[in-house]
Order: sequence, then C-alpha cells, then structure tokens
Amino acid sequence: MSQEIVFDTRLESAKNLAWWLYLFHAAGFVFSWGLFSFIPLIINYLKRDDAAGTFVHSHHTWQIRSFWWFLFWSAIGWICIFTFFGMVIGIPILGIVWIWKAYRLIKGFLDLNDNKAIPA
Repeated sequence: MSQEIVFDTRLESAKNLAWWLYLFHAAGFVFSWGLFSFIPLIINYLKRDDAAGTFVHSHHTWQIRSFWWFLFWSAIGWICIFTFFGMVIGIPILGIVWIWKAYRLIKGFLDLNDNKAIPA
C-alpha cells in the first residue's frame, strides 16, 4: 500500500501569507508598539475571505481581533498614564496588554505551524 501526499496549493499559499503576516505583526509590535501593524491588518482584511473554508481563516480573524483589542487597551493605558493618579493603573495595563499580545502572536504562530485552527 503506497501513501500519496496531496498538496493543496491554495491552502499552502494562504498558510504562507498568514505566517508572514504573523511575522509583520510581531515586528510592528516589537519595534513600534504596534503602530505599523496596520499594514498587515489591511492585508488580513483583504485576504481573510480568500482563506474561507480553511483553518487559515481563523488565523486572519485572530490577528484582526488581536490588533483591535491591543489598540483599545493600549489607548486606555496611555490615557491613564497622562493623568496624575492614573500612572499607577496605566503602567500595569500597558505591561499586561504587551504580554497578552505577545501570547496571542506566539500561540497563533505555533497553531498555524501545526495546521490547527484558532478556537473562536
């Protein structure tokens, strides 16, 4: 009995794109506190429908949600920092949101590498 490996070029292409988008989100996250993540975010929105019906679709959604929640909580943290008593709250918020975003990028990247969908 022989085994035959079948490659789905559409799926492989979508997976490679998601891999690169994780990398660009991570670079934007590390080097600009996420300010340059809007570039891969736009690509996520444009290419998410192309990955419909595959596990890669969930990765695009994961990256999009990660961006918007990171932006929201970062804004809250920075607003708190610029108030007198808010520094006590703002700095921990920024620390927690940074760790949370790093977790989301690492988990997504590892699940993509293992060909797993991200749970909704």
